[in-house]
Amino acid sequence: MCYNNVMQVYSDTYGDEALSRKGRLTADFKEQFGEEPALFVSSPGRAEIVGNHTDHNGGKVLVSSISCDVMAAVSPRSDGNIVIASGAYYPIRLSVHELSVRERERGRSIALVRGVLRYLKDLGLSFGGFSCVTHSTIFRGAGVSSSAAFEVLIAEIIDLLYLEGRLPAMEKARAGMYAENEYFGKPCGLLDQAGVALGGLNMIDFGVRDPVVTSVPAPEGYRLVLTNTGGSHSKLTGLYSDIRREMGEVAAFFKKRFLCELSEEDLVEELPSLRQKVSDRAILRAFHFFEENRRVELAAEALKEGDTALFFEQVQKSGESSLAYLQNCYVPGDTYEPIVIALKLTEKLLKGGAYRMMGGGFTGTVLCFCPVGGEERYCREMARVFGRENVFLTDLRQEGACELT
Repeated sequence: MCYNNVMQVYSDTYGDEALSRKGRLTADFKEQFGEEPALFVSSPGRAEIVGNHTDHNGGKVLVSSISCDVMAAVSPRSDGNIVIASGAYYPIRLSVHELSVRERERGRSIALVRGVLRYLKDLGLSFGGFSCVTHSTIFRGAGVSSSAAFEVLIAEIIDLLYLEGRLPAMEKARAGMYAENEYFGKPCGLLDQAGVALGGLNMIDFGVRDPVVTSVPAPEGYRLVLTNTGGSHSKLTGLYSDIRREMGEVAAFFKKRFLCELSEEDLVEELPSLRQKVSDRAILRAFHFFEENRRVELAAEALKEGDTALFFEQVQKSGESSLAYLQNCYVPGDTYEPIVIALKLTEKLLKGGAYRMMGGGFTGTVLCFCPVGGEERYCREMARVFGRENVFLTDLRQEGACELT
């Protein structure tokens, strides 16, 4: 599978594998529910290319869906119930008539389903239940938003079964963000869900009420390698929240809610007074926000102009800023620093291309644009340090969440 033709239709991306998975899903569905599924749905993972921790403050991002997904076989139900089976996991069961927050469900997949449905119900939409069997090829622990893929999958299923496909992609994304924030209990912006719902490689400006989406072409001659460097995100929610909180403290100093309502010049002008009210780390994170927005713009423009070198320069600078100013490449006070080790090793190995830390940070994933022909050596060397099961070769994907016909 060559990265030169990176924007491919689903069947070209997955080929016979998709047919095989549909066959397995059909068999599982018949075993679970005693009938053939009515349709198949695919919801991809996503890769954050540039724009680290900017979305939650109305910033700009460059994000793409990628060629791994959660695939579902689905049929409507007439009893208002939802049943979702996935491998050996205990099935998720709930009613579309019981959508209030349940504290005991925090941190569980059922909370995501209930939250997505609540958001759609609050839009005034009417829908029923469904039976579903899922299978996922989204890399575990690699920071490519398996939760967002699942959330958007639920919204896509409701849209296809009951709304005639009328629901805009960004509403599906908002449903997922709402579910994650309000029901699951994890603070997040809209980047992950938007990347999953939209499909393709897009620049998104979250600085206005309705995000502005601009499609951009992918770089040719490179493949994407994601390395899960290890560590668990389960105890890091406070660190993620600190980034958003500290950026908010800087905005609040200027009597604003989000940093997008300010300019970097405001920050520089009021720096003496600002340092008396907020931490230096908060200020550095605010500087990262403004500079990262410019990098997103430069990266998108570079891709439109076919300037791959300038694009990779912005990817590289984004990673350097996350390390130095956003400070989310390591857990404070911890000597375990796998992301920084992976960045250093990639620096030694990579000939051309670009790399950076991707996603929430502190632990997790390093993203690398690797020249075609050099990906096998790079994967082999990264696997030697981080384990074969933690190095993933993938491509960008044109489609967001969609029905498979």
